[in-house]
Amino acid sequence: MKKLLYLLLSALVISCGGNQEKQPESKIEQSNIYEVNVRQYTQEGTLKAFEDYHLERLKAQNVDILWLMPIFPISEEGRKGTLGSYYAVKNYKEVNPEFGTMDDLQRLVNHAHRLGMRVILDWVANHTGKDNIWTKEHKDFYNLDSLGNPAVPAGTDWDDVADLNYDNPDMRRAMIDAMKFWVQNADIDGFRCDVAGMVPTDFWVECRKELEQIKPLFMLAEDDNPEIHKAFDASYNWKCHHILNGIAQGKNTAQDIVSLYDTLQQKFPKNAILMNFTSNHDENSWSKSEYDRMGDYVKTMAVLTYFLPGMPLCYSGQEAANKKALEFFEKDVIDFSQLPLKDFYATLNRIKHDNPALWDNDVNFLSADDNTLIFRRGDLKCVFNFNDSEIEYAAQGKFVDIFTEKSVEMPTKVAGKGYLILKEE
Repeated sequence: MKKLLYLLLSALVISCGGNQEKQPESKIEQSNIYEVNVRQYTQEGTLKAFEDYHLERLKAQNVDILWLMPIFPISEEGRKGTLGSYYAVKNYKEVNPEFGTMDDLQRLVNHAHRLGMRVILDWVANHTGKDNIWTKEHKDFYNLDSLGNPAVPAGTDWDDVADLNYDNPDMRRAMIDAMKFWVQNADIDGFRCDVAGMVPTDFWVECRKELEQIKPLFMLAEDDNPEIHKAFDASYNWKCHHILNGIAQGKNTAQDIVSLYDTLQQKFPKNAILMNFTSNHDENSWSKSEYDRMGDYVKTMAVLTYFLPGMPLCYSGQEAANKKALEFFEKDVIDFSQLPLKDFYATLNRIKHDNPALWDNDVNFLSADDNTLIFRRGDLKCVFNFNDSEIEYAAQGKFVDIFTEKSVEMPTKVAGKGYLILKEE
């Protein structure tokens, strides 16, 4: 797959004002993603507060890619709750005044670039808010209902949004133009595209081609269809996420992970990147926190998302061990006063950066039964124990624990609901 040639992103980053900013420090195959829920991140809920209080901290946590949830004005017509959904966009070319200004965004992006980080915007291409400026000026941009009004997306209950018509070439042109606006004016490094599979793939192919005439970008699709990789670098590993929940709840086994990856390797392009996660904004708000879904397995499953093939995601507040399901349409600030898992995620991110064995999709499953999973990634042996009690593990050779960097004598113990990652000496 030729996309990885673009994804090195080693070309000099172009800033909005023409100044030369620092390149991202990690190649994309080494990278992790951190999802930023701007509204809930600080009491102020602004881009400036996020930058001032947290950006340098996240750099110290070895974060590579910042995914900003939609930063656009939110429609008032049909608004859900007090503040509405990020995903009901009123204007594709403005910053939500609740979050700040274009200048605030530009400063945040430039600061991130100086730190060697990338910034991607959450983009909603399937639908707009019900009072988006297009609904007044370009009604033909929408699929219409029986009354001639912009329709709700088919098969959904998303009654606060209006479904866009991708049979209209003028609408397609306007959408690409809006996406270009943010690359050209804010120097963003790519997009996470909401419900990307509900938009025709040929649009994304055309869009990607035009956007990359400006600069190389990283494109993440909220979708799990192999076809989406015709235009996107990364997509969601939803099936793996559900299996991890299922193992923690006694509904799945380690063998299901092996079966899944056998399927993924057959169906997806060799260099396709799948995003692994234990939480994100949808899971947290609608399915509750990882502590509700995974209980005592939270750290073990997080480690698994880093050592299975793919790109790991951390959601806002996971390093703070946030246990609440954040309100989606109201203010509900994350408590960052304590960061018990900051070093945990910083270490996982560093290990991902430093170990080439984790940069591709090669995995060799050595053993799997109901409650144990053992696999190799290059010179790493990864042991996961889904039993309640500890198990004994032995292997031939000399190893160090990748977390402690201390030698491990064989046989050794692996804690119940725990893990052991060994690196060959």
